Amino acid sequence: MTPSRLHLAIALALAAPVAFAQTAPTPKSDATTLDQVIVTGTRVSDRTVAESTSPIDIITPEVLQSTGTTELATALSRALPSLNFPRPALTDGTSAIRPAQLRGLAPDQVLVLVNGKRRHTTALLNVNGSQGRGSSPVDLNAIPVSAIERVEVLRDGASAQYGSDAIAGVVNIVLKGAGSGGSIDATYGQYSAGDGKQWQLAGDTGIALGDTGGFLHIAAQVGDQDSTNRARPFAGTPSPTQPALGQKAFVYGDPEVESWALSLNTVVPLSDTMELYAFGMASERDITSFAFFRAPRNPNQNIPSIYPDGFLPRINNIADDRSLVAGLRGDAGDWKWDLSYNYGYNHLDFHTRNTLNASLGPSSPTSFYDGALEVTQNIVNFDLSRQFDWGLAYPVNLAFGGEYREEKWNQSPGEPDSWRQGPLPPPIASGAQGFPGFRASDAGHYSRDSYALYADLEASFTERFSGGAAIRFEDYSDFGNQTSGKLSGRYEFTDAVALRGTISTGFRAPSLSQQNFQTTSTTFIAGITDPFEIRTFPAAGEIARALGAEPLQPEEATSYSLGLVLQPVDRLYITADAYQVDVDDRIVLSSNLTGDAVRRFLEARGIFGVTGGRYFTNAIDTRTRGIDIVGSYRWDLANGSFNLTGGYNYSKTEITRVAANPPELETGGLNLERLDRAERGRIEKGFPRDKFVLSGTWKVQDWTFLAGTTRYGSFQTTPNASANDQTYGAKWLVDLAATYHLDRWSFTLGGDNVLNEYPDENIFGNSTNGQFPYNSASPFGFNGAYMYAKIGYRW
Repeated sequence: MTPSRLHLAIALALAAPVAFAQTAPTPKSDATTLDQVIVTGTRVSDRTVAESTSPIDIITPEVLQSTGTTELATALSRALPSLNFPRPALTDGTSAIRPAQLRGLAPDQVLVLVNGKRRHTTALLNVNGSQGRGSSPVDLNAIPVSAIERVEVLRDGASAQYGSDAIAGVVNIVLKGAGSGGSIDATYGQYSAGDGKQWQLAGDTGIALGDTGGFLHIAAQVGDQDSTNRARPFAGTPSPTQPALGQKAFVYGDPEVESWALSLNTVVPLSDTMELYAFGMASERDITSFAFFRAPRNPNQNIPSIYPDGFLPRINNIADDRSLVAGLRGDAGDWKWDLSYNYGYNHLDFHTRNTLNASLGPSSPTSFYDGALEVTQNIVNFDLSRQFDWGLAYPVNLAFGGEYREEKWNQSPGEPDSWRQGPLPPPIASGAQGFPGFRASDAGHYSRDSYALYADLEASFTERFSGGAAIRFEDYSDFGNQTSGKLSGRYEFTDAVALRGTISTGFRAPSLSQQNFQTTSTTFIAGITDPFEIRTFPAAGEIARALGAEPLQPEEATSYSLGLVLQPVDRLYITADAYQVDVDDRIVLSSNLTGDAVRRFLEARGIFGVTGGRYFTNAIDTRTRGIDIVGSYRWDLANGSFNLTGGYNYSKTEITRVAANPPELETGGLNLERLDRAERGRIEKGFPRDKFVLSGTWKVQDWTFLAGTTRYGSFQTTPNASANDQTYGAKWLVDLAATYHLDRWSFTLGGDNVLNEYPDENIFGNSTNGQFPYNSASPFGFNGAYMYAKIGYRW
């Protein structure tokens, strides 16, 4: 790109508009998303964004589709300064199902709703060295973007309103509903490096059901994504366990993905006072990522007669996702009621291909079924609400209800050859190289149930002062009960200035997967050439207890927020919300406990061929402090409309307590640390401390121009070898797109990261002998510029 084009791209980005709504007052004559009635964080039926006591962002379909990405999580991360969505590679299942962070907290500390109902989590547990290590969050990318009417993001603790997981905030996905219109869109693109080709076909349509206001809305999408590769040739010291000098042996980047998804949303009035509603989704993604290269002369990992040149294992995940919510709601006198059933299911198959089990010798198969993980939820909700006239400025809204929830998590074993030790003994590696299967002894079926009772009260005490209170009691069959509370308030000093704030307590129950998952996986630790066979032990199991583990308990959180809402001039809206979230007994996956003493410890207990262990623990407390600043401005320009929106997030997480090392880790020659500096650094420094977004839209005649710039702040890695500590500098990315509208058609050309920006390169000590030039914790990935074209039709 020439200097003049570079300057033009930056100028367009800095003069451009973005896409999430601001919580600030708005003139009634100037309809914007600030007038949007919200359903997140409140049970008042006519509460708008502008009136919310907590910060709420509204992400519109136009925003979700304003870039080339076909992933919901990626689109949200480009619209929300407080959302971090890195693209890890070489992390087994986490390369396929990537976790997102809100305000720097753990991915599973964000609650995801669909149409206000709890969404089930993924069956995957992230146990490798990526952001979100140890978490099992919702898979946002299983939700089809074509089905979404808008996304409401509540940036505030909300366990008192919604229960477990809502520590960092709530993401509520509202599906398209009433209306007989529809759309179809075709998208194609690829990276400037020549790989990562993607295409997607998506569409939706609404069908009116009679003259009573009922509807059925259907959405579907299908797509394909090729892998990307930014690996470089081996540049280290030759050895039998490494590729040849100058050999490019790895695939390091995005996985291959084939996917389809379907969504249904319907409402059928049954009478003047009652209606039936239902919505559901089904999706499948066939995802292939890559493991570490096995060198041809490695005597413990390769059979030369099968792979004379070595081999690169492929990890194939097939993710099936299903959900269904059905309910009745209506009016009974002055009361509103809602009775619903909520089913969610996620099943994840594991296969390792282009591999072998070295311990089986030359007769080893080269493809294995490694087992499966599965999660199921069943929820029954009953809600009641009513407004009362207590002589205040407006009626008081009282809501209360109950919930029963059943959760199941299953781990199924792989075929025996995927995990067993064959006739060749250790140190010859057993199991499928790249991803050993789940052993028969790993398998298990686990379940628990819980019930909750909750109530909240919201009122406008005067014309300028409104507030609310919420309380929720939950009882779990596996660890006991928790009670959460929340107080919130908003005071409007003038039409141009308002102050809002919240105080809340919350919790997150340990997931069934965190309590029960166990497997042995091949793990490469930074700075060490040879792999480790690391076993994850259940925290309540005998081996983990012998290493100092204790049964997991819920995380407990206390959150504070204080915000200022400003409208200094007409059409300019600014909000600033400071927050603090203290999490006690935070659940983390321990460091990899390795060494000869650990190996002897495990062999003494009958566990052979394993060189390290780890387990989940409530070992730390954390404190997260930060601020969100969001502003927007709109005006008429050149016979069109021009919108400019900017957002900034600063967030800092500190570990305020590390539990004393259990004596079991300091006896018998172990001398281990339950949470090492690498894991502490990942929690405190592994994500950008700040992020700035400025983007927008100019609509003029038959054209729409989109442009945006995002500044991702610096992040750090702190390996256990402190000499390899590295800070990765802040980066600016620019996205541009232009759309021409012709009747019902639209034609778009665009580019994401048009300046072809990459993160800072790894120092040699962090690059695995020069092969991995970029850190996979990069908040925008490391694929470079992406160019795309779209054709759409609306009716």
